Amino acid sequence: MSHKLIDRARQRLAMESGPRSNPWGGRLSVALVYPNTYHHAMSNLGFLSVYQQLNAREDTLCERFFLPDSEDLEEHRRTGFRLFSLESQRPLNDFDLIAFSISFENDYLNLPTIFELGGLPLWRSERGEQSPLVLAGGVCAFLNPEPLAEICDLFAIGEAEVLLDPLLQVLNGDAVSRDELLEQLAGIEGIYVPAFYEPHYVAGRLDGYQVQPPARPRVTRQWLADYDSVTLRGELQTRDTEFGDLSLVEVSRGCSRGCRFCAAGFLFLPPREHALESLQEACSAGLRTRQRVGLVGAAVSDYPQLTQLQQVIGAQGGESSLASLRIDSLNVEEVDALQQAGHRSVALAPEAGSQRLRDLINKGLDEQQILEAIQMLAAGGILNLKLYFLIGLPTEEDADLDALLELVEKARAIWLEEGRKLGRLGTLHLSVNPFVPKPFTPLQWAAMASEKRLKQRLRKLQSAVRRLPNVEISSESLRGSVLQALLSRGDRRVGRILPGLAAGQSLKAACRETGIDLGDELCRERDEQEVFPWEVIDSGVNRDYLRREYQQAHAGRLTPRCSPGCRRCGVCG
Repeated sequence: MSHKLIDRARQRLAMESGPRSNPWGGRLSVALVYPNTYHHAMSNLGFLSVYQQLNAREDTLCERFFLPDSEDLEEHRRTGFRLFSLESQRPLNDFDLIAFSISFENDYLNLPTIFELGGLPLWRSERGEQSPLVLAGGVCAFLNPEPLAEICDLFAIGEAEVLLDPLLQVLNGDAVSRDELLEQLAGIEGIYVPAFYEPHYVAGRLDGYQVQPPARPRVTRQWLADYDSVTLRGELQTRDTEFGDLSLVEVSRGCSRGCRFCAAGFLFLPPREHALESLQEACSAGLRTRQRVGLVGAAVSDYPQLTQLQQVIGAQGGESSLASLRIDSLNVEEVDALQQAGHRSVALAPEAGSQRLRDLINKGLDEQQILEAIQMLAAGGILNLKLYFLIGLPTEEDADLDALLELVEKARAIWLEEGRKLGRLGTLHLSVNPFVPKPFTPLQWAAMASEKRLKQRLRKLQSAVRRLPNVEISSESLRGSVLQALLSRGDRRVGRILPGLAAGQSLKAACRETGIDLGDELCRERDEQEVFPWEVIDSGVNRDYLRREYQQAHAGRLTPRCSPGCRRCGVCG
């Protein structure tokens, strides 16, 4: 036992407010695991929502597990003390179901550590009849579950509000063996049980799956049709997190824009929004515990009554916070609301510097719109501006990077001119990150630029930006982006590299050891009819539609936003 670790857990619990886990006894027990630290987990509204939904049921109790901080990890290993739940300090083995909530592929690297500290075998084939079932949910689970298919017994493909009830009915049922339970689970719409799907390879490439009954040929993603029936607010709160001063409220789900690189935009179709009255109630409840409300969603700026909602928050003495703004939906009233709420920094996402590449990704923006939005923010008193750009997009040339730098020069000129008028100069920050071709997007057929090429692109931008006062540039790790691409696009063989990577092995060495050709997996344009590992899932978006969008991208043609009554992609049909 480690009193140091237990005291730390109890201190964290004491700092929390909001709903608590149900008591033990006569309930299905769920260990909800976020494969990163407490600080990251408690910033994740999806993780908080599942915890709240599970403990709102009388037949279930849910307690939380996290990757230990570095200091705590050292203590676990020094003492041999098993990973334990925050609420009751029970080990993973005490629970009926271990449910991972996974939002980021690079968190896969933490799974071997969590299983090791939990005293459980990493591979599902090595876990016995009495071991808890292991489930994965969250964005990564229904983007591409295959890299974890030899680790997890089952995956929740879709949104928790739809999946939890049928899942828990089976888990609370009368199955007499693990095999019988998995058979029943495989019969649920939206539950993927990989043991019933045997991948078939031809010349080293995936050719399809041999599916055993009662599993369906493809697992259909489940989504909440009556979106306004639930209002998602982070009721469990703590100051010990990135958003500790915010009460998080989900405004909308999905996005109508159709940006061809964006997984979230396609994965959460159709776009849905809450009624203003529902959001007013949720924000008012949030303001009883925090002064600021964080408005969450893939397209918050597209919410038609955003200004009214911000005014309601302001009228109650509160402030609103938005993660980023849509350039073409920005208006003076919204900028005034941001300024009055005390925002010193705002983020915009042009994504590409040239019109050609913005059209390729279906951004639907021109340079004038971008510069007008920057002018509006600068004149409105916003001190710092962050601009998001992608490098390594399909067909990218040197001229596209030159166009990006020209756009930054124009943006900087506006920012400095308006700053001088106001008597203060802020900072223009460029966040430049590699394009990763993600599953279920039109660009899923595209090749990713090599790490060498990305490095050359980034160095060119860094060299140019160094000469510009009041401009900064940052980027994600290029190696981290390559790893993210492999983990988001790979088949179930890719999961075998995780123990080596977790132990400090390089990605190239891990791939070489497991027979994975990194260049073939990532830097090759895929054939039109190639079978993708993630197509064991039916996302609802027709493959033919995605392929047409890929062709539209290369032709530089724009596709209009989806709108009520739209049937073109197949989700609403």
